[in-house]
Amino acid sequence: MTQKRTKNEFWAWFKAIGLAVIFTMGVRYFILSPVVVKGASMEPTFETGDKVIVNKVGPRISDYNRFDVIVFETKAAEHYIKRIIGIPGDHIAYKDDVLYINGKAFDEPYLTEYKEALLDKGDFTYDFTLEEQLGEMTVPKGHYFVLGDNRRQSKDSRSSDIGFVSKDKILGTAGFVLWPFERLGSKH
Repeated sequence: MTQKRTKNEFWAWFKAIGLAVIFTMGVRYFILSPVVVKGASMEPTFETGDKVIVNKVGPRISDYNRFDVIVFETKAAEHYIKRIIGIPGDHIAYKDDVLYINGKAFDEPYLTEYKEALLDKGDFTYDFTLEEQLGEMTVPKGHYFVLGDNRRQSKDSRSSDIGFVSKDKILGTAGFVLWPFERLGSKH
């Protein structure tokens, strides 16, 4: 009897551990996934070495929104983290360090810290229009125009290497720092 009981107990543990592993893998693959930030392109929002949680399911239920921070795969199979500035149909321009979307000026409070530090050192974001950068008047359907928060050190949609980001290349939204603990919490 003891041997049978031990065998049943072993199989119960085996099933429980197996289900836990399958559940964890399912959550990581379909719902939430950690990504490590590399580089200074999203400072001060995210710093190099931050481990952020990517929400893979939320944006699949609804659309990505302007100013969402996303993680996407590039043509070089690398993962980048950037902020959506332009959604399909938008015309994007920068003039005198002010963002214009469809001719309307937009405030970018997440850039305030950097802009204040550069008061007498020129514009934080150089002047450009969408047509000058990528030869398009508006963001194409199914694509997004993204910029890093650290505009002077960001490789983003302004570069022809990245250009517009296709919706099917987006892994999800990022907004929560998991590590290091002193930066733990929501960032937007």
